[in-house]
Amino acid sequence: MNVVRAFPLIVLATALTACAGKPARSDAPAASTVVPASSAAEAPVTADTSMAEATPVTPVAAPPAAAAASPAPPVAGADTDAARTAAATAPGGDDDFDALYGGTNNTGSAAAYDPWEPFNRKVHRFNNAVDRGIARPLATAYTHVVPRFARTGVSNFFSNLRAPVTITNQLLQGRGADAWDSLGRFLMNSTLGIGGLFDPASKAMVPRRNEDFGQTLGAWGWRRSRYVELPFFGPRTVRDVFGLAGDIPLSPIRRIEEDKLRIGLQGLQLVDTRAQLLAIDDLRDTAVDEYSLVRDAWMQRRNYQIENDLRSKRDRGHDDANSPIPVDAMPMPQWTH
Repeated sequence: MNVVRAFPLIVLATALTACAGKPARSDAPAASTVVPASSAAEAPVTADTSMAEATPVTPVAAPPAAAAASPAPPVAGADTDAARTAAATAPGGDDDFDALYGGTNNTGSAAAYDPWEPFNRKVHRFNNAVDRGIARPLATAYTHVVPRFARTGVSNFFSNLRAPVTITNQLLQGRGADAWDSLGRFLMNSTLGIGGLFDPASKAMVPRRNEDFGQTLGAWGWRRSRYVELPFFGPRTVRDVFGLAGDIPLSPIRRIEEDKLRIGLQGLQLVDTRAQLLAIDDLRDTAVDEYSLVRDAWMQRRNYQIENDLRSKRDRGHDDANSPIPVDAMPMPQWTH
């Protein structure tokens, strides 16, 4: 019945694609924001777990520069509506259509293409309200009450549970050697690491990789995709919405039939995820345009992940410690009951 559980996400992804239409065929506008590929500012609540704890980088930490570089916010003295209309009608909107139905304009780009910005900003405000009212206080209390070694064990545990998703997507990308490493890491941490609470595989120099179906779609050719922010799930692209549906059947947590246990684990994973993002709260709170900062940083990091997948194993850079928030961290009903 995993297909039934994935049905709402599939319907949402199809609706987003239908709304995209088929604009003029051309390249997306270039973004001038410079963000190192291995770090990113995330969205609230279910913000992308795509950052290691406490790793904000100086180029990102200059809020005025980040906001000024974004194409979305209006320039002083300029017409706000005209600026946003220009962004919404910018070329490059056919990328998602070509990726789904075939086309030649599927080359990669680090540009943040955001024609749905008015809608995304409304969702972002909603996510921020939930974050400041619920998620951030819970994460703060969690870090004050739970010792650091225990929080590390919780993070290791959930990271280890992501192994089936990572291994499957590495195989789908044709990366057998990486899949073998990830399998060895999973077995080592599940046994010697006592169910993944400890991480002996890292001490044994076994590389940590994190993959999801959104990255697999990118490796298959869907390089660029328009930006969309989802309630609770945070930053995504249309491509990654399809990826969420693909990851659902691979989630070990979602296979737990006992509702109390499953939802309890999902809640703990969300709190752990938010606790890892506390280090960048000051950066986000002082940004001139926090929405643009989150969007540009997340999009550039996501593009880096996909481009990194396309490199040979020898030339591939290090993966971040976390991937975008997995669908198994969101409490959702079991319609089969």
